[in-house]
Amino acid sequence: MKLSAPRQITFWIAVVVAVLGVLAGLVTIPVLSGIAFWLVVIAFVILVVGNLAEGI
Repeated sequence: MKLSAPRQITFWIAVVVAVLGVLAGLVTIPVLSGIAFWLVVIAFVILVVGNLAEGI
């Protein structure tokens, strides 16, 4: 299995989603607080896919 660095836009999208998830876990945000854990999981999955797939 060959890993590659994710593109910069993929990295920043994952960071934004993760920050939203962490903030929603700490502060009550009506739409996001219920899915805060899943937002962090989705951010991690975005990074994993960015590392496994070349050009993403």
